[in-house]
Amino acid sequence: MREILSGNEAIARGAFEAGCLVACAYPGTPSTEILENTISYKEIDSSWAPNEKVALEVAIGASFGGGRALCTMKHVGVNVAADPLFTLAYTGVRGGLVLVVADDPEMHSSQNEQDSRNYARFAKVPMLEPADSQECKDFTRLAFELSEQYDTPVMLRSCTRISHGKSIVELGERVTGLPEPRLEKNPAKLVMLPGNARVRHPLVEKSLLELSEAGSAMPLNRLELRDPSIGIITSGVCYQYVREVLPEASTLKLGMVHPLPQSLIRDFASRVDKLYVVEELDPFIEQQVRAMGIVATGKEIISLCGEMTPGRLRNAFGLPQPVATSPGKLPGRPPNMCPGCPHRGVFFALNQLKAYVTGDIGCYTLGFMPPLSAMDTCVCMGASIGMATGVTKVVSDEEKKKVVAVIGDSTFLHTGINGLMDMVYNNSPATVVILDNSITAMTGRQDNPATGFTLMDDPAHAVNIPLLCKALGVKNIRIINPLDLEETKRVIAEEMERSETSVVITNKPCVLIKREDVFLKGPVYAVDTEACTGCRACLKIGCPAIEWRPAADGSKKGKAWIDPLLCTGCDVCRQLCKFDAIGSEK
Repeated sequence: MREILSGNEAIARGAFEAGCLVACAYPGTPSTEILENTISYKEIDSSWAPNEKVALEVAIGASFGGGRALCTMKHVGVNVAADPLFTLAYTGVRGGLVLVVADDPEMHSSQNEQDSRNYARFAKVPMLEPADSQECKDFTRLAFELSEQYDTPVMLRSCTRISHGKSIVELGERVTGLPEPRLEKNPAKLVMLPGNARVRHPLVEKSLLELSEAGSAMPLNRLELRDPSIGIITSGVCYQYVREVLPEASTLKLGMVHPLPQSLIRDFASRVDKLYVVEELDPFIEQQVRAMGIVATGKEIISLCGEMTPGRLRNAFGLPQPVATSPGKLPGRPPNMCPGCPHRGVFFALNQLKAYVTGDIGCYTLGFMPPLSAMDTCVCMGASIGMATGVTKVVSDEEKKKVVAVIGDSTFLHTGINGLMDMVYNNSPATVVILDNSITAMTGRQDNPATGFTLMDDPAHAVNIPLLCKALGVKNIRIINPLDLEETKRVIAEEMERSETSVVITNKPCVLIKREDVFLKGPVYAVDTEACTGCRACLKIGCPAIEWRPAADGSKKGKAWIDPLLCTGCDVCRQLCKFDAIGSEK
């Protein structure tokens, strides 16, 4: 049976066919849909974790219990999960454990372009890299087998194009006859005290050497000999571009990018006149090939930055570009918060209050964009609160009052709790605004520990964020309606004046929340063109539902218009209009 699957769908299918019992993740584009597809396989216990470290630890526990386990995350999530990952390489596994990491070259939805292949080498674990959806499924199955054969976690690297691109996949059956999970004590292997770790480290190195040798004969690493004048070592999605742009070139397609199959690389290099390495981001393969004493060309012609494309590959090899059929340059479409987003009023207030806003990762990072223009820093998940504490340690007492950390509910539970604990513990006077929109909105409205539902859509205990803040020692906790501009500005201003930690929590859900009983759309608003003076005050909120329509005579004077298909009736624009020109549509 064959189906057209995305890379993420195929990875989920591969986990099912491999006999995986547990899948755990924290959502992060471009990896999110893997877990959203494993839930269709009832044999797999699938769950969202508060963060990637916990997700990997859940998978490790399942592996130590004897079951096959899958953990998925985006590239920056590996930073959070690195602590258990590095030691897991020493302990090894019982049931196979596969860590899927989805990189994001070109930063389509990420804050950096880190190359996860470096993590595989650093943590001393093997890494496979599929080039299409069929390989996503096949390599996932193979990863579980290699994990158990070599007693190691195995990383599977995808990227945005592989995760979201679709191709034909030949489906298989779920494996049977795997050992039944059961408890088995083996503290010498699984308790990483220094004495035990010293014994395990040489075994890790031995396993990598064995994998490197075995890799030269594995079908996932293959020679494709064509024109011997040009030989290209490549992997993943770059292989597809090489085949498109340089169809006659000989290629060494690597399916296992760590450890590299050195014997196969030497053999390939001896068969071609000039050797190139085509890879995205870091010269990961190229540097190792050169360290083997093999002359190769790579980053001299291919950029370290951004994703590979057929056009960029043609430029690198001096080939002509195809004739453009585009009608011309398209207008820019910068991202924007949704119409009715409950975050909009908060950032409007912060802008008016001239706050110094330490921001975080989420939809609300768009508070940086004009016309709201109310975010001054953004580094990583959960960093806003710690950075606010740090800023208050060095600025004057008067400037301390301007410092406000902004963080979403899911991000607060991900890695923000410790930052708030530290803020209280060290008596930082900063204000924290927790934007509680009742969902993990940025990655597609996934549940989290505060929503009251699991990934499987089962009812669950919902973390009470105000009580959690109180338990951390916060004395000043205010809950506001972010759609009420006057209340929002007044409460935040009052809390900014305090000389101790304070927390403001918003209480309106995401307008796209998937449970209709949580959010009810308000009356659609419209502009009274007779009353509208063209002052443009309503445009200051940056709502996509509000358009500016020039005057019929072509003069600069115009009037606002509200798209009834986009308006959610949030009422924010009406509060901005001083001429009562905005009201519910009759």
